[in-house]
Formats: sequence, C-alpha cells, structure tokens
Amino acid sequence: MSLTVPVILGSVRADRAGIRAARFLVAQLEARGHAAPLVDPAELQLPLLDRMYKEYPKGQAPEPLERLAALYRRADAFVVVSAEYNHSIPPALSNTLDHFLEEYFWRPSGIVCYSAGQYGGVRAAMQLRAMLAELGTPSIPSLLPIPRVQKALSEAGEPAEDWLGRAAKKFLDELTWYAEALKTQRAGGTPY
Repeated sequence: MSLTVPVILGSVRADRAGIRAARFLVAQLEARGHAAPLVDPAELQLPLLDRMYKEYPKGQAPEPLERLAALYRRADAFVVVSAEYNHSIPPALSNTLDHFLEEYFWRPSGIVCYSAGQYGGVRAAMQLRAMLAELGTPSIPSLLPIPRVQKALSEAGEPAEDWLGRAAKKFLDELTWYAEALKTQRAGGTPY
C-alpha cells in the first residue's frame, strides 16, 4: 500500500543538522514507494501563531497554510524530525505543528530526534510525544533517535553508520503498520 507521509522538520537554524535526518527519512520512505514531502519551516516562513488554519474564513488563509492543509488531509502518517532545545522541542517545530488540528486526526506519527551529543534528542521526544497525542496524531511506540547526527549522516542524508539503516527499517516498518491500519479504519469512518 502506497502512503503519503509528510516529513516535518523542526529547525530553522542556518547551520541546522536536522536537514540531514529529514533527507534521510524522505529517502527511506520514498525507497518504500511512499510519497514523503518535506515540510520545512525555513522555506514556509510561517508567522508566529496568531490564528489556526481553521480560524480563517474559508479560502482566506495564507497560501502556505492552504498548501499544508491540503497535504495533511491527504496524509496517512507523519514523521516529525526534532532537535532538542533545552530538553524540549524547537520553537519553529511547535509553531509549525500548532497551526493545525483536525488535519492530524486519526493518523499516526513517528518521532525522529537528533542531537550533536550521545542522547540523540530523546528528552525532546518525550515532550513531543505528549504534544502529538494532543494534536490527534499519536506517536508510535518506537523512536528513531540519532546521536552525533553530524557524524551519523552526511549533508545529503546518507548514513555513515550501518546501525542507522537497520534502526530506520524497524522504525518505518512499525509506522507503516500503524498507518495502514488507520487508513483502513478511516475509510470506514471515524468516531466523529
């Protein structure tokens, strides 16, 4: 089953390492035959949240929000790529996620976290897990933490270490299972 899985990147820093992880996940998903459009807040340049997408009169939301809403409605799952800032998620990621709500419903998410250090951003992942559940896109049980991201992945997102391909396979197998199950359920209707 072919799926649509947006990869939502969380950093806008000029020298961000997370783009490596995002490119890696896009390539891994596409190799499975899935559509994996990159959602990059640096390109979107969304304003700080003043009103959610749903709060705009129909057809009057800014163009980047209209585009994202259409993509999210087609999505079967989400991959969220997050750094760890002060044991939490980057503000750009929160801002990008918070513009939407219903568009996430009944779709699973997978958390990819990274850091320059040995812990791979897992403390941010714990914060993100609660947030994604509240948004209606609960995360799968597994995480894909990437420690020392600048060494683990090239600028193009190619893995420099064998463990990363094996870990990504297991992580995406699990996400695919949840995405296919919920896609089948959504086709039959949702609780509301």
